[in-house]
Amino acid sequence: MSPTHPHAELIACFKRAQADAARKFGLIQAAAKKGPGAIQAAADTAAKAAKRRDSYAQKLKALGVDLQD
Repeated sequence: MSPTHPHAELIACFKRAQADAARKFGLIQAAAKKGPGAIQAAADTAAKAAKRRDSYAQKLKALGVDLQD
């Protein structure tokens, strides 16, 4: 199997991390009805997902790949 782009696997990881981060930020809204503890847990999880997304974006940028939509 030959990827069409030399960094296809890293791009795919970035896109999954991007979708995961967006979904987890949405969970903060759902947790709002459950109280401050749930909000904090959801916010922490969303922050970790965003950090993963940003890490992949930084690696791609270092390789010269621009994924601006």
